[in-house]
Amino acid sequence: MSDPAPPAREIDAFDYAHPPEAVAQEPAARRDGARLLRVRRHGGAAGLVDAAVRDLPSLLAPGDLLVLNEARVLPARLGGTRAATGGRVTALVLAPRGRRALALVGTRGTLAADEVLELADRRWRVVEALGDGRFELELEPAAGDPRDDAGAVEDVAAVLEAAGRMPLPPYIAREDGHDRRDDLDRERYQTVFAGEVAGAVAAPTAGLHFTPELLAAVEARGVRVGRLRLDVGWGTFRPVRADRLDDHEMHAETFEVPDALAEAYAATRDAGGRVVAVGTTVVRTLESVVTDGGRRLAPGPGETRLFLRPGHRFTAVDALLTNFHQPKSTLMVLVSAFAGFETVQAAYAHAVAGGYRLFSYGDATFFEGSSGDRPAGP
Repeated sequence: MSDPAPPAREIDAFDYAHPPEAVAQEPAARRDGARLLRVRRHGGAAGLVDAAVRDLPSLLAPGDLLVLNEARVLPARLGGTRAATGGRVTALVLAPRGRRALALVGTRGTLAADEVLELADRRWRVVEALGDGRFELELEPAAGDPRDDAGAVEDVAAVLEAAGRMPLPPYIAREDGHDRRDDLDRERYQTVFAGEVAGAVAAPTAGLHFTPELLAAVEARGVRVGRLRLDVGWGTFRPVRADRLDDHEMHAETFEVPDALAEAYAATRDAGGRVVAVGTTVVRTLESVVTDGGRRLAPGPGETRLFLRPGHRFTAVDALLTNFHQPKSTLMVLVSAFAGFETVQAAYAHAVAGGYRLFSYGDATFFEGSSGDRPAGP
């Protein structure tokens, strides 16, 4: 069963209207206190049911596999000034590399090599412009820099942990420099199951709804819980500029699929259970490494540029828990490909009319399906 394709393979087809106040500016009081819209894949408007995130265990079946993305978010956003002019500067650190960092830098005018920036009360030298607003920066030594046990001075990662702000998307408004919600963001823009190494510059937001108690209830239901890591990269902030989907160049993101997940996946498939993805990052990863007509995963590290759009045959994932996504985004395209274009349009219209909270700190959808929804064969 499938919905008709959108009227054109153009990004404008994946638009919808919503009031500005529908965009959640803060998380729900409790992680699992968000609303949940149940959506039957390819079910149209008839397959919509209002529920709550805390109901999730009852929506899963013994033998299902729930897959989480354990990426940890860097507190990667820094603010400050240009030392020479006092002009305002914002920086999003994409990759700390010892005392150097790849960063997206925003300011008026042009940054020159060797210019000094004052960010988080530290001095940073511009090493090189790399294009697309990206620069290599170097943290300058400061008197009294703390040293670790090996005698090394403070590096970029340590500065971020001490003074960085969470890299919230631009539709979540915060005061420049400091906001009363910074501590809240440090806690709630991070999943409770995040791994030890911080390498993502955006949260896998579907996972923000989970508490240890909710995960325990899922496992008590007889559901396997598996984990992978996809570090959400800077491309997640880039809008789709191409008119046609086929002309959009997807950004690359690195991932790691553990052997334990591949084993749990194979056991689930062999027993006829469903694979339930928590978030679009999990879908992208699994659909990038699935083999044997959907029966197995290829474990290990890798990189994906997979753009999931209408026409893709989903073989790795049967059901999806995800937040509501921005209009005309690659994620809106992904869920439309997964659940059906008309079904997703009906679901989003229902959500907007019903006062659901949208985007990263908002409510969630559960696109329900069965293992029988997967196409047969490779």
